[in-house]
Amino acid sequence: MSPTATKVARPSRPAFRCSECGWSTAKWVGRCGECQAWGTVEEAGAPAVTRVRAALAPSSPARPIDEVDVEAARARSTGVGELDRVLGGGIVPGAVVLLAGEPGVGKSTLLLDVAAKAAAVSAGPSGQGRPVLYVTGEESASQVRLRAERIGALTPHLLLAAETDLATVLGHVDNADPALLVVDSVQTIADSAVDGSAGGVGQVRAVTSSLIHLAKTRGIPVLLVGHVTKDGSIAGPRVLEHLVDVVCQFEGDRHSRLRMVRAVKNRYGPTDEVGCFDLGDAGITGLPDPSGLFLSGRRTAVPGTCVTISLEGRRPMPTEVQALVTRSTLSSPRRTTSGLESSRVAMTLAVLQSRLALGLATADVYVSTVGGARAVEPAVDLAVALAVLSAAENHELAPGIVAVGEVGLTGDVRTTVGVQRRLAEAARLGFTRALVPHQGAADLTEVPGLAVHPVDNLQEAAAAAWRASAT
Repeated sequence: MSPTATKVARPSRPAFRCSECGWSTAKWVGRCGECQAWGTVEEAGAPAVTRVRAALAPSSPARPIDEVDVEAARARSTGVGELDRVLGGGIVPGAVVLLAGEPGVGKSTLLLDVAAKAAAVSAGPSGQGRPVLYVTGEESASQVRLRAERIGALTPHLLLAAETDLATVLGHVDNADPALLVVDSVQTIADSAVDGSAGGVGQVRAVTSSLIHLAKTRGIPVLLVGHVTKDGSIAGPRVLEHLVDVVCQFEGDRHSRLRMVRAVKNRYGPTDEVGCFDLGDAGITGLPDPSGLFLSGRRTAVPGTCVTISLEGRRPMPTEVQALVTRSTLSSPRRTTSGLESSRVAMTLAVLQSRLALGLATADVYVSTVGGARAVEPAVDLAVALAVLSAAENHELAPGIVAVGEVGLTGDVRTTVGVQRRLAEAARLGFTRALVPHQGAADLTEVPGLAVHPVDNLQEAAAAAWRASAT
């Protein structure tokens, strides 16, 4: 190169950034290298220029924290006790709640019932209160009206609008000035000022941001319905969960009437509460005491059954475990579970074979819960072991026994959390004996009507169950 030659600047390579997590790369790839999401890497364009903003005079001066009014942040009841339990007492004015769940689980039915009850509460005895606005983007107004008639949610203070345009939705809010806004669903609303179809990453972010701004500036609580992907995560950008104030998961088996709502994020309350609902032909109703759904109600004891008390958040839930042991004609006997974690059941069966010399190597074993309940915590291990042992020995346990404890690979029964709450629930349901881990049993307070038997290992638990059955 000659001394007079000038060096030509190479054009900057385009940058690409993931819309989910912000990871950047010099070239386009189909899958993000950070969050492993597919199809989220987009061209970022020119690099952002850092600008220094001038200071502006605040609209109101900062105040001492003890002089800030807290009445504006008090939770108001939605009229549905189980939902209030999950939200921490009710919904806070200006809060944005995202309710996500699988298709057909009952999200629209629940929120329509919530909207009708909230409208009745907002109207008050005089009937002159602010209405509730329900915006549907997935169904027509007539379809929603038919569902409201079926579940008894017809009230003149519940306004219904079938819209998919964000500007039109905001216009409805201006005209109605609602006390509560329900949007079903956020993936069906589109902002005409943003490129892309409804449900896309950019559209969901823009629509949610506009609704959050509306909620915060006007103090209107907003309930959003969200879709989920095949793996159960909330559809749309991950930032959606960070923008909203509360994220609730609506869970339930299609073949069971039980539905559960749990908060996975809550800026105004706990995240370990669970709300239980019964979804039937006449609508959805709260279940303050769902014990009847998980117990068979059998009057006489039969081999292969044992009751445990599991915890859903802070809520004790009685669960009956049933086991069936039959002689197998296969070289590899079956191990079938329903409502339980298959890996923990397999370990429990291995412990029974090794520590109690139970002959399960040539037997098919089926273990299930009653009523479609899911019990996946380690505290149900002891009930699973006793149910299988009872089925294999063809010897029933006493009807009044509950078993709580984690079974280790050495055959010992280890302690678990919330034993006191579990025992109180067992006594309330009428059980008379409880098998609990010996570790920590000295710290338990006496529960009237319930005899507690601490056990160290499976041998002691089996002996206590047979001895109680014989008396």
